Amino acid sequence: MPANPRPSVVIGFLGTTLDSGKGAGRWEKWRPSVALCQQEDRVIDRFELLIVERFRSLAEYVAQDIRSVSPETQLNLHALDLGDPWDFESVYAALHEFASTYPFEPEHEDYLVHITTGTHVAQICLFLLTEARYFPARLLQTSPPRQQRAGDPGTASVIDLDLSRYDRIARRFSHEQAEQADFLKAGIATRNPAFNTLIERIERVALRSNAPLLLLGPTGAGKSALARRIYALKHARHRLDGPLVEVNCATLRGDQAMSALFGHRRGAFTGAQSERQGLLRAADGGLLFLDEIAELGADEQAMLLHAIEEGRFLPVGADQEVASRFQLIAGTHRDLRSEVAAGRFRDDLYARINLWTFRLPGLAERREDLAPNLDFELERFAREQGSRVCFNTEARRRYLAFGSDPATPWRGNFRELGASITRMATLADGGRIGEVDVDEEIQRLRAQWQMPQTNDGLDALLGSEAAQLDRFDRVQLAEVVRVCRAAPTLSAAGRELFAVSRQGKAQPNDADRLRKYLARFGLDWGRLQAGEGSE
Repeated sequence: MPANPRPSVVIGFLGTTLDSGKGAGRWEKWRPSVALCQQEDRVIDRFELLIVERFRSLAEYVAQDIRSVSPETQLNLHALDLGDPWDFESVYAALHEFASTYPFEPEHEDYLVHITTGTHVAQICLFLLTEARYFPARLLQTSPPRQQRAGDPGTASVIDLDLSRYDRIARRFSHEQAEQADFLKAGIATRNPAFNTLIERIERVALRSNAPLLLLGPTGAGKSALARRIYALKHARHRLDGPLVEVNCATLRGDQAMSALFGHRRGAFTGAQSERQGLLRAADGGLLFLDEIAELGADEQAMLLHAIEEGRFLPVGADQEVASRFQLIAGTHRDLRSEVAAGRFRDDLYARINLWTFRLPGLAERREDLAPNLDFELERFAREQGSRVCFNTEARRRYLAFGSDPATPWRGNFRELGASITRMATLADGGRIGEVDVDEEIQRLRAQWQMPQTNDGLDALLGSEAAQLDRFDRVQLAEVVRVCRAAPTLSAAGRELFAVSRQGKAQPNDADRLRKYLARFGLDWGRLQAGEGSE
């Protein structure tokens, strides 16, 4: 066997069970640390054997056997202060300190970390530290022979940690991430890049942290629905075992707010006939969603801060605190920084819940997501009512054009969109939403938002295309249509419309100019006279 040009160094734990054995019979037993140095195709130049001090006598015995089977191997014993070898924090800290102080020379030596011996905790810690390159090494695993025979060292194999080579693993990981983000979006194929990036960030935070989350955004932007899906995702991944408890803080008023949140003892106040658990205690081990948290009073805010930080709080009328550990998701449509500046919200509570803050945009900021959310609402209606309803082509185009118009405010956001779709689906005859249904709904929404009515006739003339007009073009086109419908001929309409500019032309062709203008909008003289738009 040719000599290895670079020294090979093994780092591994003494196996207090696997490596044990005394007397001549010990050579009949497979002992991983000794067997590693018996491999015919592998020369171990140096063996750094990690031990717990109370097993030093066994370590000396194993070291003697290693020297006898592999005299060329330099063996060094390192006593680690592990405390409890099954305590992850203790073992990881000890191994991290060893890795940080060991004089590695990866440019001159090859390092192998032997993970066959040691507790399962030790093996996991060695894996993590090696994968993170604290140990600039490859992992080495030994296995006993299939049939136990004296002198048979079994096998030794190197584990490749270059995960970039495993395309299928990488693809599966990416696919799972995409599925989790899709779950948080309720399966809606959103098209808004900023919102998709936001959801991906929330997905990562939700699965890695149990710190408070703050969801900002206007009413109806989907804060409550997102909080429920965050809980479902965390529960499915065993990040939370307790229940989801949610409350709209705007519904809590006066003395009842304290009792509802923190519970009370029997007789704590007039009417307290029995003990009340309270929402915070009900959320123990789970997730507490406090929507509209800015509506809480000063006393409730102070108690909530204490409960978040200490995991304990005092029910109304009690003289002993009770414990409850939960993750908090807070939601509000208010600007909490302004609320703090105005003295209406505690700055220390804001600082505590502001670690992970996400602002959900309203529908008016995600108009490209109108179509997929429309389909989602129709599917939800079908599930809830057991009846499938759809738009006809022109009705769908007209509704989307209206909803996508920058002038459409969508003040109630996605909640308002859902209500709008439900109304049309309920009133639709034969399971199809038609133009009449859409026009009635648009008029209803305009009245609800107190939007000015458009009586220029262009909606009926152009259909969904009318919503695509700039306001300047709409005003101009409406006047052209009015003049055309009042004029006896195309030329007469042109002379009236171009009365000033035609004077500067030697041969004004008013009819041709007007015909070309109308064609820009898909219109012609005949259809205008008939009161119709283009197909």
